[in-house]
Amino acid sequence: MNTQYYYFSEQPYTAYDRGVQDEYPALRLTLPNCNFDPQVASDLYNRYHDEYQAADECGFDGIMINEHHTAPFCMQASITVTGAVLAKITRNVKILMLGAPLPVVDNPLRLAEELAMIDCISRGRLISGVVRGGGVESLANNVNPAYNRERFEEAHDLIIAAWTRQGPFRWNGKHYEFRVVNPWVLPLQKPHPAIMVPGTASPETVVWAAQHRYPYVVLGSSMEQTKELISLYRDTASDCGYEMGPEHIGYLIRCFVADSEEKAQEEGHNFFWQNGALNKQPREWMAPPGYASIDFAGIRRLRAVSKPFDSQAYQEAQDNYQVVLGTPSTVVEKLRYIRDELGIGHMCLWAQDGYMSHEDTLRCIQLFGQEVLPALRAT
Repeated sequence: MNTQYYYFSEQPYTAYDRGVQDEYPALRLTLPNCNFDPQVASDLYNRYHDEYQAADECGFDGIMINEHHTAPFCMQASITVTGAVLAKITRNVKILMLGAPLPVVDNPLRLAEELAMIDCISRGRLISGVVRGGGVESLANNVNPAYNRERFEEAHDLIIAAWTRQGPFRWNGKHYEFRVVNPWVLPLQKPHPAIMVPGTASPETVVWAAQHRYPYVVLGSSMEQTKELISLYRDTASDCGYEMGPEHIGYLIRCFVADSEEKAQEEGHNFFWQNGALNKQPREWMAPPGYASIDFAGIRRLRAVSKPFDSQAYQEAQDNYQVVLGTPSTVVEKLRYIRDELGIGHMCLWAQDGYMSHEDTLRCIQLFGQEVLPALRAT
C-alpha cells in the first residue's frame, strides 16, 4: 500500500499561567478550571477548525483527532463533536478518530449511532479508532479502572454488532445490557468503517489489535520500542494465520516544517510548552490498580523503554527521531527514513502544538502540501 499521511493537533489550551502548574499534583484532574476562559477557547476552537480545512485543501490523506478529559493540553472532550464538525467543513480527508475511549462510555449503542451519523454525513470518510484510554480518563469519568479492559472489549463488540447485525436483538453482557438493539442510523461503509487502535507501549493492546487485524498506531514511542511493538504484532498476526503488512502499522510523530532551519528550531520548542508538567502526576493515576488485566503477565514484555517525551532534552528528542524539524528537504529525508525503517503504512504528523501561531501553522501545512507530501509519495 501507499503510506497515508494524516495531520494532527491536540487542540491545546495555552492561555493560562504555566506557573500555576507547580501548585498542584498534576496537570490533569487537579488544575482548577477557573483558569479556563470560554472566550479564548471559542477563538481557539474556530482557529483549529480553520487549520483542519487548510490540511484538507493541501492534500493530506486524513486528519487525526483524539479525546481527553480534564486536560488543558487537549480541548477535545468529545471526539464525536470534532468528527461531526470535520464531516461538514472538509471534503477529501479521511476522519481518523484515535479514538473513542470505550471504557468510559456508558452507552456504546449511542456512540455507534453517532459514529454512523459521521460516516453518513462525511460520505464514508470515517476511520473509527477505539482506545482504552489512560487511567486518568477512568478517574475523570468515575469509571472503575479494574474493568477497563472488559468494558473496552465488550463495548467494541456491541458497536460492531450494532453496525452489522440486523436488529432488533437483545444484548445481555457483563457491563452493558440492552433490551432492544436496533439503531436506525447505520454507517455508509460496509460492513462497517475501518477501525484502528492507538497506543503507546501496551503489548496487551498490540496483541488484541493484531488478533482483530486492526491497524495499530504507535503514539510517539521511541524507535526501538516501536520496533518491538511491531515485532509483537507481526508474531501475533502469524499465529492468527496472516502476514502483517504496512497497512497494519501506524506511527505518530511530532513534526514541524518551516522556510528556514532557524524558524523550524524556534517553533519546535512549542512541543515542550508544558515544561515537563505532562508527566507530572501520581503513578497510580496513569495506571490505577486493576488497569492492566491479569492476563498481561503472560504476554511478552518489551525490552526497550521509551523515555518520557517531556523529560527529554530538546536535541535528544530530535536525535532519536521523536521530533522532526526543518525545511522541507530536511523533513522529507527524516520522515522517509522513519517510514522505511519502521515499514509503516500510516504516518500521523503532529504539526501543531503549544504557542505556534495560526500563521506559522498554516505555513507549515502549506509546505507539507506543496513540497513534503509530494516528495514522500514519489519515493
